[in-house]
Amino acid sequence: MAAMSKKLMHAVQYDGYGGGTSGLKHVEVPIPTPIKNEVLLKVEAASLNPVDWKIQKGQLRPLFPLNFPLIPLTDVSGEIVEVGGGVKKFKVGDKVVIMLNPFYGGGLAEFAISNKRLMVTRPPEVNAAEGAGLPIAGLTAHQAVTQAAGIKLDGTGQKQKNILVTAASGGVGHYAVQLAKLGNTHVTATCGARNIELVKSLGADEVLDYKTPEGAALTSPSGRKYDAVIHCATGIPWSTFEPNLSARGKVIDITPGPSAFSTCALKMLTFSKKKLVPLMLYPKTKNLDYLVKLVKEGKLKTVIDSRHPLSKAEDAWAKSIDGHATGKIIVEP
Repeated sequence: MAAMSKKLMHAVQYDGYGGGTSGLKHVEVPIPTPIKNEVLLKVEAASLNPVDWKIQKGQLRPLFPLNFPLIPLTDVSGEIVEVGGGVKKFKVGDKVVIMLNPFYGGGLAEFAISNKRLMVTRPPEVNAAEGAGLPIAGLTAHQAVTQAAGIKLDGTGQKQKNILVTAASGGVGHYAVQLAKLGNTHVTATCGARNIELVKSLGADEVLDYKTPEGAALTSPSGRKYDAVIHCATGIPWSTFEPNLSARGKVIDITPGPSAFSTCALKMLTFSKKKLVPLMLYPKTKNLDYLVKLVKEGKLKTVIDSRHPLSKAEDAWAKSIDGHATGKIIVEP
């Protein structure tokens, strides 16, 4: 397969911070060659996450400066077409799901290079788009539900917890609802009116339209207090959450900003039993493999908002920036 590196592939990249969709450029670049512990993947599907355009916007620039040009996207499904030295577990022809490093990217192209660290086998029961939706959104939901909220997904060894999921029809939210229900919790969810039936079909026990007074106040229709909130929306102040929390309730913020960290610190300093927990994703291969197996077994589904060809990647990018996608936005070369 050495000749692959002499061939060109279609990719979408940007050359600097900012620009939104107009900053994306369609290019023909050499197909990369895998080195030790890497594989070359023929991309079958890639999914967008808000972090992709936030990185382009420069929001994470102080912490993680980029090298340009950058081919974005991290969450990819595809087929291995070449392996570098040291790769024993995977071989040419294997179908896999991978999470690339968000600050090196590479997923918005016909081929992508990945090291073997965050790569798992994709069984035939899981299609490429379903698999591509999982890495960042699925792993974030899994970490929030299991680690931060302390829910065992087999539903054992715990009294039933009351969980609220905000923005429950979004990428992380729709996975969080399903995972929380696997843990035998009572799930209240918020979303827009058009997605109420969808969120109910994912297992939510109560669904609030976030534009109604009850939805804006996050009030449980059955009067429950929440043991944990998987907070996937933005712009909701602590003062709205606090009266809805149980005595030791916590808000798990998956997109924490400065105010979230200051609230977190204040609650710690005042020894408050109610807490705000900023969540930073620590992706683990075993958890990604677990999520893929749940999809295979029909216990978890990836809701697809829309599919876009690589030639129309700008449309997918714009839809993600708009912030009203239902489930995952997919790009297919």
